[in-house]
Amino acid sequence: MKPAWMMMWFAFAAPLHAEDGSLKQVSAQMATAARAFLESLDEAQSAKARIAFEDEERENWHYIPKQRRGLPLKDLDERQLALQRRLLETAMSRKGLVKLDTIILLEGYLAELENNPQRRDATKYYTSIFGEPQADGTWGWRFEGHHLSLNFTLKGGDHIAVTPSFFAANRAHVKEGRLAGTRPLGAEEDLARALARSLQATGKPVVYSDRAPNDILTAADRKARQLEPVGVPASEFTAAQREGLMKLITEYANRHRPELEKDRLAEITRDFDNLRFGWAGGIKPGQAYYYRIQGADFLVEVSNIQNDANHIHTVWRDRAGDFGRDVLGEHHQSHAH
Repeated sequence: MKPAWMMMWFAFAAPLHAEDGSLKQVSAQMATAARAFLESLDEAQSAKARIAFEDEERENWHYIPKQRRGLPLKDLDERQLALQRRLLETAMSRKGLVKLDTIILLEGYLAELENNPQRRDATKYYTSIFGEPQADGTWGWRFEGHHLSLNFTLKGGDHIAVTPSFFAANRAHVKEGRLAGTRPLGAEEDLARALARSLQATGKPVVYSDRAPNDILTAADRKARQLEPVGVPASEFTAAQREGLMKLITEYANRHRPELEKDRLAEITRDFDNLRFGWAGGIKPGQAYYYRIQGADFLVEVSNIQNDANHIHTVWRDRAGDFGRDVLGEHHQSHAH
C-alpha cells in the first residue's frame, strides 16, 4: 500500500502543457509554479527551500541517501504538495513522471525489505530553489533524493539546462512481492542490450571489457570529465543500428518535456556520426554490465552492478552545459555578483 500522502501526491498528474510550447512559455510556467510554491511556505519552510543562485550548493548534487539542503516532501501539507507537483510537471513528461514516481515508490519498498524506514524514507526528496524565479531571469531549481537528481538552470527565458539528470532503481527488476514485475528503467536496459547484441552480431567490437566498472565513472562529479573513447563509432553502424541508438538516446531525452530536449536532440543528430557506444561486462540478462554513449560533450552512463546486477544507475550529462555553464559563462562575465 502506498502511504496516503504518496497516493495524493501521485494523483497530481494532469498535463500542464501543450507538446509544442516554446522555451519562453516553459520558462514562464516554471517561474510561475516556483513562485506559487514559495509563496505557500511559512518562514521556516522558505528558509530551507530558498538558496542563493551563487551558492556552491547549486552544483552539489548526489544520488545517495543523505541529508540535503532544501525542503523535503515530508514537511509539506496537502496544498504545498500539489504546488510542488505542479513545478515538476513544468519540466517532466508523462513518461518521466511515471519513472520518477516509481523510483520513489521503490524507496518505500526498500524500507520494508531492509526494515530501515529511517534510511529508506520516501518523504526525503527535497525541493531547492536557487535565486529568484522570474520568467526572463537567471535562476534554478532541483528535486533530489535517493536515486533521483533533477537539476534545472534557467537564463533569460530562452535557455533551460536540464543536466545533470540522474535516475536509478533498486531493484532494477522487482521479482517478488507486491511490486513484482516493476522495471522503471527497463527500456534503458532493453534498448541498449538489443543494440549491443546487434553490433556484436555484425562483428563490431562493442564490448570493450569483460569486466564492468563498479559504478558510473563520472559519479556525482560537479563537472563531468571526458572519458576514454570506447566501443564503436556511430559512423560504422548500419541503418538499423543507427535507428536503435537514436531510440535509446530518445528514451533518456523523453523523460523531460519535448521543448526542453528539442534543441539538444537536434545537436546530437547533427553530430551523430561522432557518437560512440561501448559496453562492458556481460550482455545476457542478469549479468553485471555498464554502457555509455558519448560525444564531444554529450554523455550517458549506465551501470547495473550492485545487488547481483539488479540495481541500475543512469545519468545524462553535458560536459559544457551541466548547470547551464555554457550560457552562464557569458552571464558571469557581464554581470557583477
